[in-house]
Amino acid sequence: MLADYFGWYLGLSLGFAAVALVVIVVAVILTLAARIAHQAQEAGPVLEMVREYTDELPTVPKINGSAVAILEAARSARKALTGA
Repeated sequence: MLADYFGWYLGLSLGFAAVALVVIVVAVILTLAARIAHQAQEAGPVLEMVREYTDELPTVPKINGSAVAILEAARSARKALTGA
């Protein structure tokens, strides 16, 4: 009798294993999503602080341009003083 229903038992067992595997994978995904959400909430204030400190970054090219102009003026002055 067991041999008559072996296919059914095998199918039910494989189906149960597949459902159990899907449940485990979904549980892991939900756990990781909750962990990511928690870390994102903690990162909010830190990102605001970083934004405050990086507001001046757009002025870096202007500062670099001023530094190059000063360097060129110093080279010109050195040439004028040394006569080279």
